[in-house]
Amino acid sequence: MADAKPGDKEVRLTSLAHGGGCGCKIAPGVLSDILRNTGQFPAPPALLVGIETSDDAAVYRLNDTQALIATTDFFMPVVDDPYDFGRIAATNAISDVYAMGGTPIMALALVGMPVDKLSPETIGKILAGGQAVCAEAGIPIAGGHSIDSVEPIYGLVVMGLVHPDRIRRNRDAQAGDVVILGKPLGVGVYSAAIKKDLLDDYGYRQMIASTTQLNTPGRTLGELDGVHAITDVTGFGLLGHLLEVCRGSGLGATVDMARVPLLPGVAALAEHGAVTGASRRNWASYGHDVVLGAGVSDVQQALLTDPQTSGGLLVTCAPSAADAVLRCFRQAGFGHAAQIGIMTAGDARVTVSA
Repeated sequence: MADAKPGDKEVRLTSLAHGGGCGCKIAPGVLSDILRNTGQFPAPPALLVGIETSDDAAVYRLNDTQALIATTDFFMPVVDDPYDFGRIAATNAISDVYAMGGTPIMALALVGMPVDKLSPETIGKILAGGQAVCAEAGIPIAGGHSIDSVEPIYGLVVMGLVHPDRIRRNRDAQAGDVVILGKPLGVGVYSAAIKKDLLDDYGYRQMIASTTQLNTPGRTLGELDGVHAITDVTGFGLLGHLLEVCRGSGLGATVDMARVPLLPGVAALAEHGAVTGASRRNWASYGHDVVLGAGVSDVQQALLTDPQTSGGLLVTCAPSAADAVLRCFRQAGFGHAAQIGIMTAGDARVTVSA
């Protein structure tokens, strides 16, 4: 096929990708095997956060008051609109800086595009979407790298700053902490519904509103003394990322399914088969560390393992700080933020009640 030209009818973006969004992530169990023998080089003392607990970003101390946060994230299209795809991918990448309690300062673009199938105008819209989100976050895209790729790929390298004493790792939760989730679940279900032509315009608007909402409360949450751990919920689903907090902190957790916020209509869509393969791979990787209480349905299990593209912050904090955390979320426009569980002493597993 010749290079796409203006006016040519292009294929749907999602049809060019074997997976979409954070559902493209390698399954947690497979990733663990791949990384088992990496990271053997002695880490310098200035490397405050590395790969040891699968945290959201690396953090390197610059001086007594500044540490550099470095992260990257990229994926294949989760929606067909190129501008929306760019916005979602950029929002998702920047989230890792907020999840460390930091402030983003700069980004680099990572671009892989099938130039024989997508026109320059379409590719330009993807980049424009990413640029728009970076402008909203107050950071420049200062460079990047592009290649001709079989599947469309877009994302960012993002750097940020944080005070070394205000880093919020995923390993610092404490027994008795309450668990708060900033965004509702269901993005993976929505993306599966798009491919099956099951998602209506209202559902699409809800999906875009959620996935393009920057997790800016992370900066403020990192300054609250009662906040102990922060991560964001992405490709491994709520259960997978909460288990990372449990393993890093040496604790268990309980989740009240009735309190978990969901995007509108996702339960019905999941019942009609709009469930991603990544959800099933997630459960196969870590389901042995999850106890599902009586009454937790297969659909609810699928929602708890649903890969979230540009998902919400997951926060553990002292009970006395819970109101301040929820207020921080709501003042920033996160009206679905909810207290969903508690961290417990004991083995690193999650127990879900109906």
